[in-house]
Amino acid sequence: MNTLASTAANGSTSTPLRLARQGIGLLGCIPDSAIALLGRFAIAGIFWKSGQTKVQGFAIDIVNGEFQFGLPRLSDSAVALFRDEYKLPLVPPELAAPLAAMAEHLFPLLILIGLATRFSALALLVMTATIQFLVYPDAWPTHGVWAAVLLFIVARGPGVVSLDHLIARRFR
Repeated sequence: MNTLASTAANGSTSTPLRLARQGIGLLGCIPDSAIALLGRFAIAGIFWKSGQTKVQGFAIDIVNGEFQFGLPRLSDSAVALFRDEYKLPLVPPELAAPLAAMAEHLFPLLILIGLATRFSALALLVMTATIQFLVYPDAWPTHGVWAAVLLFIVARGPGVVSLDHLIARRFR
């Protein structure tokens, strides 16, 4: 009779099995808020960087102790990208490019500060599905990770480090 079977039969637990259970118990104590915060920062960074490739002139810099703010405009290559590579059905590239650029800046910002977080994550989840099924169908491993993070945020919310949490607490 093996060791695991004999310990199960007499009711005692072996040290490795007990340690494994304790380790799993400790891992189960990781708060959803911590996972959500990490997920929010990671997913916001991905979409923000993508949005930055579609605009020019959007910058906030400190020069000689003064803030300088550059207003964004759609880059020359953004519409061409939607016309030549993305080729979305039903949406003309001249409309899709600015909408995508706006969405890739607005929703990550809202997710980052935790305002309208579930709705923003849902919007980016729809964008992810669109990219997966209509633009890059072979990129499912990457899009699957994005979808998992976004689904977690949609299902569990942004956590306690968010404006959504502060607002909800205020109106309870």
